[in-house]
Amino acid sequence: MRRTASDDGSAPAPVLPGRRWWLPSALTHELDAVTGRAGRPRRTARDWAVDFSCFALAVAIGLAAAESVGDNPHVSHALAVADQLLGVAACAAVWLRRRWPVALAIALTAVNFVSDTAGGAYLIALFTLAVHRPFRYVAWVGAAELAVIPLYYWARPDADLSYPAAVAFVYVLTVAVVGWGMFVRSKRQLLLSLRDRARRAETEARLRADQAQRLAREAIAREMHDVLAHRLTLLSVHAGALEFRPDAPGEEIARAAGVIRESAHEALQDLREIIGVLRAGDADDAGRPQPTLAALEALVAESREAGMKVTLDQHVTDAAGVPASVGRTAYRIAQESLTNARKHAPGTEVTVAVTGAPGDGLTIAVRNPAPDHEPPPVPSSGQGLIGLTERATLAGGHLEHGPRADGGFEVRAWLPWGEPRVAVPASQTAH
Repeated sequence: MRRTASDDGSAPAPVLPGRRWWLPSALTHELDAVTGRAGRPRRTARDWAVDFSCFALAVAIGLAAAESVGDNPHVSHALAVADQLLGVAACAAVWLRRRWPVALAIALTAVNFVSDTAGGAYLIALFTLAVHRPFRYVAWVGAAELAVIPLYYWARPDADLSYPAAVAFVYVLTVAVVGWGMFVRSKRQLLLSLRDRARRAETEARLRADQAQRLAREAIAREMHDVLAHRLTLLSVHAGALEFRPDAPGEEIARAAGVIRESAHEALQDLREIIGVLRAGDADDAGRPQPTLAALEALVAESREAGMKVTLDQHVTDAAGVPASVGRTAYRIAQESLTNARKHAPGTEVTVAVTGAPGDGLTIAVRNPAPDHEPPPVPSSGQGLIGLTERATLAGGHLEHGPRADGGFEVRAWLPWGEPRVAVPASQTAH
């Protein structure tokens, strides 16, 4: 299916393929209305072919009816001539069937009542009405025709058929033409419905893809914040130390430079891995392995190597059985909390406490006392704690953070782990 861009720069609207010229003009007009390209319908090559065929069919039926009228002893010569003249006019009016289908069908119903030669033109007008207009119009016009047929053959008996046979034949022919026209109309409506469904499905698929892309970008942004903020904070702290203490001993300068180099290397490595996750299309499972609760000790050791005073108090029953998603969330909470403590309370001793058991949930608390001196101003957007709260909520738990009574700061979170334990009455355990 070919697509063209709209003039206002909006999303391109689907258009018909190269065989558009062979579709009915009414169908192309309705399709254009669906795609926003509506205008006055113009006859296509197929329309010209069909209109000429209908005109030829009306003329052929009219010639046969004219010969029958001329041989009918119940019809006078003057009436036969008038019949043929009306038939010629009716055949010529067939070319107007697309523009005024209702008016033409009504007019030819009246003409057909007095002219046998106009019968072919009337059938074509009735067929056109059934194709292009709702059933209520066809019902009124067809009912009028079926009502006058007995009167017509009572006033002008057919020379070859009996009265009942002639009436029954015209009844069957009229119903067949109406049924054929309604069948064509239903096919066109089905095509329009399928076309509209395909267009809406394409639009919905595009919206779902945009939403999925937006959610993936948000997940990647959170991942980049969680990973890179920890590394970049180390860079900032040690670079600041080198800036404010240029007279520090060479050993300390070398140690700080080593930490800066190692942190920069790790930051670049994490960035490459996160970009790989983004390219893989899955922010949680693709690319590098995600940290779990088992990586918490390595995180604390890394913070200690960077000069922080960190105490890890971990009392977790069956630590290996902690679900990966819960462990990853706990790791991110500890990582972001250590990063914040390093930025806003440098030099203080940070305590990371992790407790929990299956059925009781996992509790992680990161606390630090008030710093001895006013820390240097560090850029902060406050998005880290908001992201942690969101992570804990999505995991089915909750997170609280705020200052302590001694002037320090604490981040405490609870995450679900397994089914809640149900106390069993002693009477049931006696068995």
